[in-house]
Amino acid sequence: MSRLIRFGQWLNGDGFSEHGHAFLVLPDGELIEAQPSGAAVCSLTRYGRAHVIYVCPSDLTAEQRLEICAAALRYVGVPYGFLDYAAIAAHRIHLPVPGLRRCIASSRQQICSQLVDQAYKDAGVELFTDGRWAGYVTPGALYRRLGV
Repeated sequence: MSRLIRFGQWLNGDGFSEHGHAFLVLPDGELIEAQPSGAAVCSLTRYGRAHVIYVCPSDLTAEQRLEICAAALRYVGVPYGFLDYAAIAAHRIHLPVPGLRRCIASSRQQICSQLVDQAYKDAGVELFTDGRWAGYVTPGALYRRLGV
């Protein structure tokens, strides 16, 4: 799955980023992430031995962090957006597909990075102010925005 995500990011113009997944850390040692079976809350120990980079905007207040977590929890069970990478790629290469923008922006299905970005948005924190379409974000884009 990770290779497909990296390929999808390449199609999106992000290059072959080594960052192939995104999740939100919740209080009490939990996280929420998009999974093939739907968005779910899991233990942080799930990634205990994996190479994980934890990033977060340093200018967030404690209240904003809690609001982001609460917003993310509303997406538990939302199906994984397998076709979202195809939609994002179609947008990237300017394919005139009716309803494309609506498809990418939809929160009825989400890829991992869309879930993270949407939770921030729902909490009133705009991560990307570059005019990109809602939902048009990849794990690599999140890392570039939050990681350094």
